Amino acid sequence: MAVIDRVREITADKLSVELDEVQPESKFTDDLNADSLDLVEMMMAFEDEFSTEDKQLEIPDEAAENIVTVQDAVNYLKSEGVKDDD
Repeated sequence: MAVIDRVREITADKLSVELDEVQPESKFTDDLNADSLDLVEMMMAFEDEFSTEDKQLEIPDEAAENIVTVQDAVNYLKSEGVKDDD
């Protein structure tokens, strides 16, 4: 599954919104009504989902502050070596 699809699913689940509402350009707070606790829980869910036995993913607070849209999350994860599943 592609990273974008996994991020969209986690986002929809954590924010209790429909999957079709979660688009790459969707802003977590402005468009999807996430509050600060939602954002923390979502970052933790991304860390859990994208960590492997070889590499534990951690999203530092400074990086999390710059993750505003769904695409920002995908870009960050890919910059940390997360790849689309074949």
